This record gives sequence, C-alpha cells and structure tokens, in this order.
Amino acid sequence: MISGPNPRIRVDVETAYVEDQSDPGDRRFVFAYTITIRNQGSTPARLLTRHWIITDADGKVQEVRGDGVVGEQPYLKPGQGFRYSSGAVLETPVGSMQGSYQMIADDGERFDAPIAPFRLAIPGVLN
Repeated sequence: MISGPNPRIRVDVETAYVEDQSDPGDRRFVFAYTITIRNQGSTPARLLTRHWIITDADGKVQEVRGDGVVGEQPYLKPGQGFRYSSGAVLETPVGSMQGSYQMIADDGERFDAPIAPFRLAIPGVLN
C-alpha cells in the first residue's frame, strides 16, 4: 500500500555556496546541502530511494532519482535521526531543490517523506 505525504519523517536542510569549487565565468555554481532526516513517528522506517527536482534561475530542471542517500539506506527507529551532506551544481547563482524520500515502515507500509522546496543562492544575491 502506498500512501501520501506522512508527517512521521521530518526533513531539515542547511545550504552553503561552495566558492572554491565554483566558476561563475563558466556558469558553474556549486552548492552544498546538509540534510537531517528524523523519524518522529512510532514505527521504525528505512529510506529506500530519493527523488530530487533541481531548478535553476533559467528554469532548467534536473531530476535525480536513486537508491538511498550517500550510498546508504538509513534505518531510523522512532526518535532517531540521520544526517548527511551532498551537493548540486547549477548554471545560475540562484536555484531551488525539492523532492521526496520513499520510505518503508516496519509494518510494510510504503510512504513518501516530502522535502519542501529550499533555496540555493550565493550570498548577497536576491531573487
């Protein structure tokens, strides 16, 4: 059974511009993000796959799907969290990311943990 968004999994995001890996003259803007996934429910669950939608300021969209995160499929007991860092490369100094993690609970229920849109921007750039 697949159900809709589920408040049992909380996703928090921190972002940073990686200046030393970026080359604005070549339209290469590198951003790092750190994600904290926390199981706020009462049933243990495993993160199976991820789905990202990355949009730059020109409206170019990249979709990324894959198994787990950073090579792992973290298993989260109630109250447990998992934190990891990754990155994205854009052709513009501003963009956004959003998506979801596909989870399976110990009771067999599959559900999506939504990742609300968050902004990627070099410091000092507005809109």
